[in-house]
Formats: sequence, C-alpha cells, structure tokens
Amino acid sequence: MSRVGKSPIPVSNNVTVTLENNMCKVVGPKGELSMNIPYGIEVKQDNEQIIVSRKKEDKKIKALHGTIRNKIRNMVVGVADGFVKNLLLVGTGYRVKLVGKNLELSLGFSHPVIVNAVEGIEFKITDQDKIAVIGFDKEVVGQMAANIRSLRPPEPYKGKGIRYENEIIIKKAGKTSKGE
Repeated sequence: MSRVGKSPIPVSNNVTVTLENNMCKVVGPKGELSMNIPYGIEVKQDNEQIIVSRKKEDKKIKALHGTIRNKIRNMVVGVADGFVKNLLLVGTGYRVKLVGKNLELSLGFSHPVIVNAVEGIEFKITDQDKIAVIGFDKEVVGQMAANIRSLRPPEPYKGKGIRYENEIIIKKAGKTSKGE
C-alpha cells in the first residue's frame, strides 16, 4: 500500500466534499473545485476525513493512488486556505506594476510585458520587485508562477531575472583570459 495514499485527508468544517459518479467536488469559502476519479481508485468519506483506496493492485493504479490522494488534499486545502507563490525580480530596472487585474512587467525588453490573470488567480505586489500569485487551485497557481518566471529566467552569471522566493541560483564563474 502507498505510504502517501493510505493516510486520510482531514476535512475542516467550512469545506463540503461531494462524491458521486466518479467525481469528487470540493466547495469552500475560497471557491469550488472538482476532479474525475480514475477507474480503480475508490474514494470514501468518513465523518471529518476522506479515505482513498485501490480496488485492484495493478501497477498503473498503484502509481495513481498517492497522486490522487494528494490532488484531493490540495483541493481541500485550496478551497479552505488558498495557495501563494512568491516571485522576486532581480536586476537593474526590472519592475512590476498592477494594471487592473493584470501585471505589467519591465524586464529589459524594448516593450513592457503584460501578463493576464486567469480565472481564480489574483496578483499582489508587495514591493516594486515582488509578486505574489494567489489562488485556490494549486496547479493553476504553480503554472501561472512558472509562466511569469519563464519570461526572464534567472541567468547563472549574475543571477538576474525572475525567480521563486526560496529558489537558490547556483552562480557560475565568468570566463577569464589566459595570463601570458
């Protein structure tokens, strides 16, 4: 049995979980998420917790067991508390500002880069060079943060670019000329 998959998922009082027809629907104060449960995985609700189990011992189903359990857990946590990904802009002249619900980034290009907020995503700017991507769906928050980071990924020589708040950039030594 999967170590991750066999642990139950705690459900808080302000979250409602509905299980019907191979669908798991989670509703909370932040929003609503739903997911299809694949064949071979069984999801049950007991009092204040959700239990994910396998119907068969196939290799494919074993691989899905822990993944589905964590996806449901992320849904429960997301609609209750939400998720935040913080990004830092490192570099001279790299700036960010909020225009409506969208971001306008100055990243050293000849033009400002506009990033549109998708549904369920909110941006907060804590400083001129700090962005917080906030939402209730962990996958969407992570993908939006990755899309923003990909506009100007950190380079290995000076570390300039957009990076995650806790990301460590391993810097390379620059080229040196031969001494004659």
